[in-house]
Amino acid sequence: MSIKTILVSQPKPEGDKSPYYDLADKYKLKIDFRPFIQVEGIAAQEFRSQKINIPEHTAIILTSKTAVDHFFRIAQEIRFEVPDTMKYFCISEAVALYLQKYVTYRKRKIFFGKQTIEDLIDPIKKHKGEKFLLPCTDILRDKIPETLEAAKIPFSKAMLYRTVAADLSDLEDVYYDMLVFFSPGGIESLFKNFPDFKQNTTVIAAFGPTTANAVVKNNLRLDVHAPMPNAPSMTAAIEMFIKDYNKKK
Repeated sequence: MSIKTILVSQPKPEGDKSPYYDLADKYKLKIDFRPFIQVEGIAAQEFRSQKINIPEHTAIILTSKTAVDHFFRIAQEIRFEVPDTMKYFCISEAVALYLQKYVTYRKRKIFFGKQTIEDLIDPIKKHKGEKFLLPCTDILRDKIPETLEAAKIPFSKAMLYRTVAADLSDLEDVYYDMLVFFSPGGIESLFKNFPDFKQNTTVIAAFGPTTANAVVKNNLRLDVHAPMPNAPSMTAAIEMFIKDYNKKK
């Protein structure tokens, strides 16, 4: 048996260019995309129960486009008009540019890092007088608040959305040679949808240490892990595995 079909637990890439498409062409693979998790915004009433006063905050730390959407959604629902003086500290340039959906970019004080919370610490420290708000999900990685706390940055954590399992019932009788996961939530969704799931010969790929740990904790076999020094991306790791695996068959 060789690897012929792969299910990637993420939305389908936008546009015609993707390393997954290149991989599919090169090895004659059928690659499907299906998010295993979805995001639900919390209601204004639930937000108020957290007793966080948004107007007290003068700056916002944004770790994703989803965080941007739900900050402005909840602001609208509680009738808070975000002032022009609000400062935005974004984890990447892509998140910073996404703010244009809600604010006039060139008229706002917007700062961004390269991709990690560590990149933002220096810009944040240069604005010590601000009081920071961190909009987040219910499964926020500990590393983000821990990094802010270690840098003695005053912030309030506001849970504005939660991650839940998507309905995958239509996949019940569909088999893939490989399943690719990017978060512990994807593994949880797998077992929520298919409590009797047995791995057998199915190859499981995981991106990142927390996802890999979730695979192992659920007594699954971790076959492909990225990033690695010789495979910095998920597609590179999959290609290495397929070359070796198909050679043995």
